[in-house]
Amino acid sequence: MLLVIDVGNTNIKMGVYDGGKMIQSWRMSVKVERTSDEFGAVMGELFAGVGVTFDDIDGVIMSSVCPPINYTIEHACEYYIGIKPMMVGMGIKTGLDVKYTNPHEVGADRIVNSVAAYKLYGGPCIVVDFGTATTFNLISERGEFLGGCIAPGIKSAMESLVNNTARLTNVELIRPESVVGKTTESNLQAGIIYGFTGLVGYIIAEFRKEKGFEDAKVVATGGLSQLVQGGEKILDIVDRSLTLKGLKLLYDANIAVAGRQVKRRNNVEYRHRHAKNI
Repeated sequence: MLLVIDVGNTNIKMGVYDGGKMIQSWRMSVKVERTSDEFGAVMGELFAGVGVTFDDIDGVIMSSVCPPINYTIEHACEYYIGIKPMMVGMGIKTGLDVKYTNPHEVGADRIVNSVAAYKLYGGPCIVVDFGTATTFNLISERGEFLGGCIAPGIKSAMESLVNNTARLTNVELIRPESVVGKTTESNLQAGIIYGFTGLVGYIIAEFRKEKGFEDAKVVATGGLSQLVQGGEKILDIVDRSLTLKGLKLLYDANIAVAGRQVKRRNNVEYRHRHAKNI
């Protein structure tokens, strides 16, 4: 089985694959203060819920945009699973031709999403990730990562607005029936949701016009992607598991070259005892 881990700015997404099928996926908050033992205990509980043990895992791949937590997760995987994760970064085979001034500046999550969108849905495509930031990536029909842009995330924009005003408070992020709100709550919802709908629609239109990719598919991921999908269909495909699928594709491509990950067998007795107790 393969464990895929994506560490974002706010959440950690994990999934377990058995062959080509994802058995289950989970999401937990990023807590830099969490220890490797705490992370291992959480993993053990989540795995147990679907009948998976640490010894069932024979491969691990991880992408991260939060360096302070990387060592903790890597150490937890090495200690409890016996495998050091394959990291998405320099030296990993992606299959993309990254046309960036400095390719190493591109976030691992953007590369993973772009690989998944191109491999699964074809190019040209525009990949939009609605996370802590809203990222836009443009991939050509030949698999070239041409660049993109970064905007604030929907939740980030809401929190910034509330934190910098005296009388506004957080509201539920739902799409209001009208852009003309009649309460402070609906005014905020309309401004955020319809404002981001306009932002996303405009950037997509400019991408297509500037590069001549009028037929480019728009592939979206992230929990808030459904909020911008209103009367006008801006997003062609919404795939909440796009990043985890991309990690699986990258693992398969790289393990075919490097060979299977070596599973260390130290601490097996402790890990078995610990897994039974959590």
